[in-house]
Amino acid sequence: MSLLTTSSGVSGITPDDYGPLIVQPVERESVALQVAGKLKTSSTKVHIPIVQTDAGASFVAEGEEIAPTDATLGELEITPAKCAGLSIVSNELAEDSDPDAQKLVGDGLARSIARVLDRSFFNSLPAPAPKGLEAVDGVGNVDAGTKFTNLDAFQEAINRGEDVGATITAFAANPVDALTLAQLKQAKDSNVPLLGSDPTTPTRRTVLGVPLYVSNAVTAGTVWGIPRDRVIVVMRRDVTLDASKHARFTSDQVAIKATMRVAHAFPHPAAIQRITLSKA
Repeated sequence: MSLLTTSSGVSGITPDDYGPLIVQPVERESVALQVAGKLKTSSTKVHIPIVQTDAGASFVAEGEEIAPTDATLGELEITPAKCAGLSIVSNELAEDSDPDAQKLVGDGLARSIARVLDRSFFNSLPAPAPKGLEAVDGVGNVDAGTKFTNLDAFQEAINRGEDVGATITAFAANPVDALTLAQLKQAKDSNVPLLGSDPTTPTRRTVLGVPLYVSNAVTAGTVWGIPRDRVIVVMRRDVTLDASKHARFTSDQVAIKATMRVAHAFPHPAAIQRITLSKA
């Protein structure tokens, strides 16, 4: 899509203005970047250590030697993949646009990158997309029955996380399931919702005190219980944005390209809980 304008008497967009128009909106729009820990790197690959077996400990009498035991370590090798968006604008818009036009270009690219990032995080997309939650082996599975009627499955997910030393810090659901949960009431013939509210974000709901995030990228019938410290989005630097007139010289347009290199790391799959509805 090309964006054109004939407005006059307005200020311009310079390359230095692009950063906050892209980086901050992506982090604000992407559910993955809100529920997972973030690791920023300048390397092409990242090695994340995994403790597969802890070093042993025992009670020892005073003065006796402490028997050494070794932890069993592994590692994940993560290679961020490129996610990019391209927008075409006229030279006039690039040079003589007001803040509203800047926001239009920046927010559009940011939303696009955030949607792709979330799809890769919550699903199992083909390469070159990074490995997502649905491709992770060993996650905890909680059967919620054929429909959500109470929050028992969520309590089970929280407890299963605690069983492996993790704390569920976020639930992520498809809008369809989020609406079903929001419509649950505390008792029959009651109008009081079963879900709680987040005082820091009035429009956000909580499940048993845990924030509930909503994304179309989550498969309907699945709700993810995510411990922030056991799930990582690896970002190779921040989002970069480049502008070039060369390829569209004859049409007097500018190509604006936003690029983000990202991957996901799941060093402790058992800490992640997948709540699923079974088919009737």
